[in-house]
Amino acid sequence: MPNLISVITAVHAPAAEHLPDAYKSLASQELPDGWEWQWVIQEDGETDAVRPYVPNDPRVSFGQGRPGRAGMARTLALSRATGQYVKVLDADDMLTPGTLVRDLSAVTGYADIGWATSRVLDLLPDGSTVGFDQDPDEGPIERGEVLTHWKAHGYRAQVHPATLFIRRDLLLALGGWMALPASEDTGLLLALNAVSRGWFTVETGLLYRKWSGQVTSQAAHVHEGERGARMAVIEARALALAEMNWRF
Repeated sequence: MPNLISVITAVHAPAAEHLPDAYKSLASQELPDGWEWQWVIQEDGETDAVRPYVPNDPRVSFGQGRPGRAGMARTLALSRATGQYVKVLDADDMLTPGTLVRDLSAVTGYADIGWATSRVLDLLPDGSTVGFDQDPDEGPIERGEVLTHWKAHGYRAQVHPATLFIRRDLLLALGGWMALPASEDTGLLLALNAVSRGWFTVETGLLYRKWSGQVTSQAAHVHEGERGARMAVIEARALALAEMNWRF
């Protein structure tokens, strides 16, 4: 069996039209000899709107399930993800050239690095891009650093969970993505950082599409009552993991 990276994508019907762009960015990735990727697409729902956009490629699998938001869809997709490593790719985003090999090099280069992230550029509707002004330096991210930054900067982490590349066994040990209506990937990021060192690559690894149908652009995403509850449980989980002193 070849060395394999499982790229997991949750998709709901409004974002399906962006899948071809995501696929193009994935298909252009170059990997070291002996490595391959599989793309595991999981619809958050059971509509007829997504399947027409799924590429006809034997490396791509498509599944559906009851709607439960992105975290549930990604966790269900794990049932078909057989790679040693899992890469997140949202349906409306695009990888930049070389992303997978940079992620792989970071995680395989150090025995105690459990996950990797990279720089993100927001892709605006007019085609322009905007960067983030709090990117860390290239290199290791020590345990607890993400939580400290997140709490000090209005619940915004210094690295983006949409770029996560994770050892599959570590992802499974943490139970996949949090069962939240949003911020489930931030919850996973903080949990990963509570038990394992990570890595940040300064070279841009993702184009993060900004568009009107984006879930994070909806009013419900910033509803103060729900948002406060999400942040509270994310922090509590990260602290509990740190206090148990379990380390990858």
